[in-house]
Amino acid sequence: MEHMETNSRETLQADFDTFDISEELGFVLEEPLTHLPDYYRVWLDLANNLTHLIESRKLRDLMPVLSPDLLSNHRELRLAHLTLGFISMGYVWQEGQHAPAQILPKALAWPYWLVSRRLGLPPILTYADSVLANWKLRDPTGDMEIRNMDLIFSFPGGESCRGFFLVSLLVEMAASSGIAVSIHIQKGLIKVTQSLKKMKETFKLMHSKFDACLNCFRWKDNPMLPRGLLYEGVSSEPILLSGGSAAQSSAIQCFDALLCIQHEDETGAFLTRMRDYMPPAHRQLIETLSICPSLRDFILSHSSSDLCQAYNSCVSALVDLRSYHLNTVTKYVIVAGNRARSMGCPLRGVGSALNNTGTGGSNIMVFLKSVRNTTQKALILERPSTSRETETQALAC
Repeated sequence: MEHMETNSRETLQADFDTFDISEELGFVLEEPLTHLPDYYRVWLDLANNLTHLIESRKLRDLMPVLSPDLLSNHRELRLAHLTLGFISMGYVWQEGQHAPAQILPKALAWPYWLVSRRLGLPPILTYADSVLANWKLRDPTGDMEIRNMDLIFSFPGGESCRGFFLVSLLVEMAASSGIAVSIHIQKGLIKVTQSLKKMKETFKLMHSKFDACLNCFRWKDNPMLPRGLLYEGVSSEPILLSGGSAAQSSAIQCFDALLCIQHEDETGAFLTRMRDYMPPAHRQLIETLSICPSLRDFILSHSSSDLCQAYNSCVSALVDLRSYHLNTVTKYVIVAGNRARSMGCPLRGVGSALNNTGTGGSNIMVFLKSVRNTTQKALILERPSTSRETETQALAC
């Protein structure tokens, strides 16, 4: 028995390594670096002083072209991508909505492009950067709770911006046990439901942590950059890219795939496109779950009331999470967007032009209602009863 448990644990750890996740943190990057080799000091100096440079409009001063070849491992590459992402966003939007930069200079564009290629990520600030890889502990020996956590880099907006990113991070952490179960679903659906409920409860911290912080940076479907952004030294034509968005959350799409929730038409196409903004290993897990035999069909074929109830509890918890997200966006993006100028929004007015559009480029209210309604339709409405013996056998499968 002990040998079997050891083998099972080793198999599970191998799966975690394959998909670049951890049992404790899920898709969140473990122990992200805060320093790079000294050669890249100018990058870190700019990113660490980003708020001051944006507010004083000094970020567009010249900087040297540095080669990314000295970046030797995954964590260094993730920090470099995060750093160049924050600098690039500040560079483009330093002057606000009326004068966004149309060209990203070679000193940013060229190393950003090369780092992105090595990571399999696009050269824009993604959710995987600003949320999953943008955290540190104030006291390294302390607990991972919001009072002991801080951002590596931030934008103007003070505690509002900090709270926005950190609460999003904690929501991702709350998904960890459910993600672990998704790899070996025979361990039960209860933990998935618990994770989804914990994600919603954690999301409620958003109300107390910020008033309005709009993370609306993107080059695609953006009225201020209709042709996209030109990456100097990389492409002769502007490039269209979507900005960081909760639609890029690997955890949420992982639960969709596990529960066989299939979003169609424009919503489905948009979510599929958002996978291109995830780390490749995370994308691989979602795609692996998507092609696995259907959990929902399995439950229906066994006609087990216990399995139906367990599955429906998961789906209901995901519906509740999406409903809460919808309400939060209504309050903090739609309603508060018109007040963004006076509340330290880093875009100085961009929010008013993007009230109805999500950070990834979608029509935000249509999109959020669509994913919520599609999730609700996945509920199994009829629960045929079977003998206790049959139910027990099905639950053990």
